[in-house]
Amino acid sequence: MTDTQQPDTQNPGTQKPGTQKPGTQNPGTQNPDTYDVRETPVSGRTSTVRVPVGDRAWFVQRRTITLVLGCAAAMLGLGFVGLSYGTSWATPGEVFGALTGLEPSVVIAEWRAPRVVAGILFGAALGVAGAIFQNLTRNPMGSPDIIGLDAGAYTGALLVMTVFAGASMTVAFGSVVGGLVTAALVYSLSRSNGLSGMRLVVIGIAVNAMITALNNWLVLRAELEVAMAAVGWNSGSLNGIDWDDLILPFAVLSVLLTVAALRSQTLHQSALGDAIAVSTGVPLERQRMLMVLVGVGCTATVTAVAGPVAFIALAAPQIGRRLAKAPGIPLLPAALTGAVLLQLADLIAQMLLAPVSLPVGVVTTAIGGGYLIWLLAQEVRRR
Repeated sequence: MTDTQQPDTQNPGTQKPGTQKPGTQNPGTQNPDTYDVRETPVSGRTSTVRVPVGDRAWFVQRRTITLVLGCAAAMLGLGFVGLSYGTSWATPGEVFGALTGLEPSVVIAEWRAPRVVAGILFGAALGVAGAIFQNLTRNPMGSPDIIGLDAGAYTGALLVMTVFAGASMTVAFGSVVGGLVTAALVYSLSRSNGLSGMRLVVIGIAVNAMITALNNWLVLRAELEVAMAAVGWNSGSLNGIDWDDLILPFAVLSVLLTVAALRSQTLHQSALGDAIAVSTGVPLERQRMLMVLVGVGCTATVTAVAGPVAFIALAAPQIGRRLAKAPGIPLLPAALTGAVLLQLADLIAQMLLAPVSLPVGVVTTAIGGGYLIWLLAQEVRRR
């Protein structure tokens, strides 16, 4: 026996200062156009739970189960508060009676319940949309409200409201078309010499600024009543939502979220880089186009009903990722975190200047602005 060691059995603790393990990267030479999906390490000892499904089995991390149960409990608690709060507080007995039909209450069942359901559904949709675009761009700044998709959806709805004087269904259609056109514009401009996440974010910010200027011009040129309605709707609000407003969005978002769930595995593969995704059999261009359509559809559907609700799509994926301690941007934690955030923001909007109920977008913008400053500081320090 000799005292020498093979290089592959070298003790990590005695590694030479100038050496570097394969697969690691010097932070000083990190490519600014990529978003490191390995930033949050996952321990190899993470315990899993075996969930039998028919003749197969799924292995789920315990931390994911804990996160799902915690978010579900938070949604139930916030939902109960939302059903109870109003001009007068409802007792738990009145809430349960209204939900079960034993003590019918129009206020709880027809006014407050749709608002609670909208907060959960729209928050989950925005969280998934943000996770999709942050995965595609590999950048935590790549969310629909930052790269101009919210502003584009608002432009489509604003044109219908001010030029064509359309009804609510036409406004929803205009919102979807505006979001798709904006997404196509940003995507096509950022594809020169290959798709770059950083380039897409920068171009999206520029397009967002130009579209916002166009929206302001359209509002100034509109009739007074239409302009007031458009400005109020632009704040993003769940005020006045009823069950009829949720029928079509529920159907559309159910399809889009199902597609996102089915394609989540290939989405995470594409987030590892183009070369790795292609080598593992991912049809990259088709995958990107499909996920862009899903993300734009989620954003535009929410915008068509509630107006542009800012910063939920930006913050929810990153918060959910840190809670799950997962690599990449997983969709389920983003959806659950988005639902909880929008519910909480809507309750704050109702209570802050009670009995006046503020648009929920005012609260999300105030909270999201502080979060954006923190995120930028973290990115600068990491690089």
